[in-house]
Amino acid sequence: MDTLSYKTISANKATTVKKWVVVDATDQVLGRLGAKVAKVLRGKYKPNFTPHVDCGDNVIIINADKVRLTGKKMTDRIYLTYTGYPGGQREHTPESILAKPNGEEKLLKRVVKGMLPKNRLGKVLLGNLYVYAGSEHKHDAQTPELIDINLLK
Repeated sequence: MDTLSYKTISANKATTVKKWVVVDATDQVLGRLGAKVAKVLRGKYKPNFTPHVDCGDNVIIINADKVRLTGKKMTDRIYLTYTGYPGGQREHTPESILAKPNGEEKLLKRVVKGMLPKNRLGKVLLGNLYVYAGSEHKHDAQTPELIDINLLK
């Protein structure tokens, strides 16, 4: 019996094939969109997924201003930040985040960041995410392919 054929192949930086994909966020629920984007960034939809390697794709989210939240989450959900000073804990709602400049990008990156690993790899993976409020993006040179996020599990 040839035991060499049963060795597990682990992906590394040289063997991974990273694609560029575009996701349209129009009328998508924020949390569900974030979870699927996090899985694409991580590479979990690929057959050669390796947990400690950046083997995911680069994701471009367009129409981020048209994402929706169900129920009263737009005003009732609270995100906490801390300034580092005594009494410096601040509360933000999705409504207040979206009212600021680049609010769509900040909100989507915050949601996806919470679904990625909390280590150095998570920070690298979050750098592979690009969020745009409108339908235009500046990554045409990478020839990204449009994927339907609803078809992913």
